[in-house]
Amino acid sequence: MNGLIWPIPWLIKKTYPSWGYWIIQGATTLWEDWDGRGSRNHHMYGDISAWFYKALAGINPDPQKPGFKHIIIKPNPVGDLKWVKAWHKSMYGKIVSHWSLDKDQFNLKVNIPVNTTATVYLPAKDKASIKVNGQDIDKVNDVKIIDIIDGRVAISIGSGEYEFASAI
Repeated sequence: MNGLIWPIPWLIKKTYPSWGYWIIQGATTLWEDWDGRGSRNHHMYGDISAWFYKALAGINPDPQKPGFKHIIIKPNPVGDLKWVKAWHKSMYGKIVSHWSLDKDQFNLKVNIPVNTTATVYLPAKDKASIKVNGQDIDKVNDVKIIDIIDGRVAISIGSGEYEFASAI
């Protein structure tokens, strides 16, 4: 079972534009556009939940190690979202990604199941600003900076619970 908590109002509101608006209009399928002028049996909005897990929360399997033996955590803060929390129950255990924004700080809590590893792509201004469980990243065992890619610091971690904080 998977879980996702999201603060996105267009998913639950009943006014235009939203899925709730479609339901009030009598929709039984996904429409091509919000006002229903195009196709009324369209897949464009059909896989929104995958976007929540993979893009917003950033929980992804590593294609080189299928089945979540190695996990990619790559959260994506977008728009005015202030937080996202999601989890996935893999065959190894529960994977959690919970991020929040607090002014110019990005906070990320992750749970990585036993007998797995992960690469976390943490949005960060620089690697010197990163704290792990309240400590400077270079003072934490089993946490290793791999690279800096497109405004993110790639970090290798083992199983366990971690709290990251970084300046953005």
